Amino acid sequence: MKIGRLRKKVFLIAILTILLGVGFVLKKNIGAIKIPPTDDTVHSGGDFDAITKKLSVPDGFDLIVYATDLPGARVIEFDDKGRLVVSQTAEGKISVVSDTNGDGVADSSKTIAEHLNKPHGLAFRCADTICFFYVAEHDKLTRYVYDSNTASVSGYTKLLDLPASATDRHFTRTLLFLPSPDDNILLISIGSSCDVCHEGDNQRAGVIAYDISTGKSEDYARGLRNSVFMTLNPVDGRVFATEMGRDGLGDNIPPDEVNVIEKGKNYGWPICFGDNIHDDMFDTNTYIRNPCMSPFETPSFLDLPAHSAPLGLSFIPEEGWPEDHWYNLLVAFHGSWNRSEPTGYKIVRLTLDTKGNYSGSQDFISGWLTPDGKKLGRPVDIKVLSGGVIYISDDLNGVIYTVSRGR
Repeated sequence: MKIGRLRKKVFLIAILTILLGVGFVLKKNIGAIKIPPTDDTVHSGGDFDAITKKLSVPDGFDLIVYATDLPGARVIEFDDKGRLVVSQTAEGKISVVSDTNGDGVADSSKTIAEHLNKPHGLAFRCADTICFFYVAEHDKLTRYVYDSNTASVSGYTKLLDLPASATDRHFTRTLLFLPSPDDNILLISIGSSCDVCHEGDNQRAGVIAYDISTGKSEDYARGLRNSVFMTLNPVDGRVFATEMGRDGLGDNIPPDEVNVIEKGKNYGWPICFGDNIHDDMFDTNTYIRNPCMSPFETPSFLDLPAHSAPLGLSFIPEEGWPEDHWYNLLVAFHGSWNRSEPTGYKIVRLTLDTKGNYSGSQDFISGWLTPDGKKLGRPVDIKVLSGGVIYISDDLNGVIYTVSRGR
């Protein structure tokens, strides 16, 4: 009897060990596809002077670290007093930093909201004597009353539930107000729950539009696997967004993308990528005609190198910038995590004219990836301002850089 019970215990322990091992493998992989790491808050050492000296910037520009001690720094916005507001997604909080003595380096920092569920997208809407501050968490859109005098928030209100689950592949939610006359419409980008799959009608893998005046929401664009950042073209008001392609097809396909987001359009994921290329590795159905051809799906505006992980993007204005930079688009390449030879880890300048015609690209800031493969930082959001000034967040080091044009 005792031997029988002992055998049962050994058998149960063995089964439990196998299940734990399988669970660990499944946690790290889906089939042969690795799941991307979600913790980018382990910095590269903290010697920021040494890091900035290794970064290559264009002639006539200077780069410094503007603010530190912001673990997981992601989206950056500015309040109506010019203070920088940053979401710290992995930390579950939002902070405000400012340069009170005007020396070009932040000397004041405070947390204005915490214990949030992966906060990412930020947006302000100020009118008359009141400012509303909108925050996109993993599972909801919320709103605060923002006091510009004290840089503090109050009056928390949940406006909208967003689709979310504990196993989401993509949990960032991004916000962007449309220009006038549609300036009551707040766009919310929601990534897919998976690497590549059929999501169904659940508002995943697309952009929804939320009307802040009526509280109603609707689908705006579909077929976007993970458009983490959006921005407005200041010339024509069009919405531009970066898009990350799927994994599992090798080092060079599918391309990452820049898309022009238009209401009612479908951008192809999960069966199409890039310039209307059919993903026949995922979609094995037989068609009479290519299902990715227009007008069924909308092609990318620009293809970017695969696995670059494009995030923040910002147009260059005229004031304070060289004329050959006007209307160009700067894009932050966060960098690959699963490519045999790493790529990205830089800011790229896409050359566009006043009509949005593309004519080429070049590195604008590089060096966060050393020749021996060491990662010195991962650029995330980017804001280009008049006067030749740029702000860049880095979630690996938890810092904000400023780049300024010399006088």
